Amino acid sequence: MSPTALIAEDEPLLAQALQAELARAWPELQLVQTVGDGAAAVRAALEHSPDVLFFDIRMPGMGGLDAAAELADAWPQGTNFPALVFVTAYDQYALQAFEAQAVDYVLKPVQPARLQKTVEKLRHVLGQRKGGGADLEATLGQLRHLLAAGPARTAQPPLKVIQASVGNSIRMVPVDEVVYFEAADKYVRVVCADGEVLIRTPLKELLPQLDANLFWQVHRGTVVRSTAVDSVHRDEAGKLHLALRGRKERLPVSRLYAHLFKAM
Repeated sequence: MSPTALIAEDEPLLAQALQAELARAWPELQLVQTVGDGAAAVRAALEHSPDVLFFDIRMPGMGGLDAAAELADAWPQGTNFPALVFVTAYDQYALQAFEAQAVDYVLKPVQPARLQKTVEKLRHVLGQRKGGGADLEATLGQLRHLLAAGPARTAQPPLKVIQASVGNSIRMVPVDEVVYFEAADKYVRVVCADGEVLIRTPLKELLPQLDANLFWQVHRGTVVRSTAVDSVHRDEAGKLHLALRGRKERLPVSRLYAHLFKAM
């Protein structure tokens, strides 16, 4: 059977250019769909189960890395995860991260000679597959490192207090009282034992200011205080959920972060 591919690129002209160059470099490759944002890419990939994904790093709402992580979390167990290729404008940090994790990339604008090398690599990867989905764990490891990679940040002292606007006031919430942070639309919910507040600071900006030994990211939009976790449960589908001390809600754990919860 001919290999299949999905392109996720929010710039139509670049998507067309990539499609045209792929047609020349890999004539037997069948393009199942082209989409323009990360959420649509996840839906289309789950619908079509393509052999290869070309994901633009920067897309509206959800970038390529986050879309790949969400897709990996929803991917059917025991089936091969698509081979990933990220499409990106030149960024030294991104390229170093991709090369360190042996994840292929294509630079904008698409260069035929470079794309041909990508095609050769993809042919080899697909030819080595035997089914069974063993590649999913390797992909999860790569995505964890890529999501953590980026320009070196200036060292910051751990955040001690969250300043949240509540009406005409500013509420000072000690970080020691936070049970978990949860991304919600344009805000982040800061949930404490005695209530919650909303802040506009994105979760990605908060993370470097939190003690990584105490606050664990367990999902794309959730960071939990590890000492607030009472137990970890696995449901019939194999998904992990966290039960919190003194609270009724359960927090889902994505496959990307399931490795954090192993018996000592």
